[in-house]
Amino acid sequence: MEAYVKQEIKNKIATIEFFHPEHNSLPSNILAKLANTITEVGNNNEVKVIILKSGGDRTFCAGASFQELISINEAATGKVFFSGFANVINAMRKCPKFIIGRIQGKTVGGGVGIAAATDYCMATKFAAIKLSELNVGIGPFVVAPAIERKIGVSAMSQIAIDANSFYEADWARQKGLFTKVFDTIEELDVEVQKFAEHLCTYNPEAMQEMKKVFWRGTEDWDNLLAERAAISGRLVLSDFTKETLKKFK
Repeated sequence: MEAYVKQEIKNKIATIEFFHPEHNSLPSNILAKLANTITEVGNNNEVKVIILKSGGDRTFCAGASFQELISINEAATGKVFFSGFANVINAMRKCPKFIIGRIQGKTVGGGVGIAAATDYCMATKFAAIKLSELNVGIGPFVVAPAIERKIGVSAMSQIAIDANSFYEADWARQKGLFTKVFDTIEELDVEVQKFAEHLCTYNPEAMQEMKKVFWRGTEDWDNLLAERAAISGRLVLSDFTKETLKKFK
């Protein structure tokens, strides 16, 4: 199947779904389309609540596209690539609607950042998380603010330093990333839909004001995440990272 980002609006609920055949990894074009779709749907007056999900029944998101990382040959190009994740997170942050995350499987790197940037996130027991960036010589610089905001610096630093390990979905729930963890995708989907329908009964103005309150203190993220993208863009050109990425060719 071809990679895609698609949206569906039904009964005031917008569902945004992204997909990539390589375990839902995210190349630049998909990141750009995802950010634009979130902004577009967020500004649609017919929408009260957004559900963010990925295609397939296994990996939620494998993070950055290794094929694209391998092709980066200059810092400016690297900054542009990592800014793709910054743009998605900032689009989610600025979106005036609550975004419900539906995490069906394992989540790596940038995918953890996207999950953390949702306003309410539910998952299956298969949704283990990992920040693997240090393994390839970079770090989770762009997504770190979103993850820190949700689970705290201590827990974020634990998974960032222990870059080899997957942390189980229940660990992520205990730390505050996930609100609920279900045994099956079917149970997850039922609860996500039920919760979205319930949110549609709320005053949309009240939800919008609450979202502003929840994200207070992140007003500098346009600049902060751009600075973090520049760090990753520089490090991806290091000899260490270049040698490591060769293994993925």
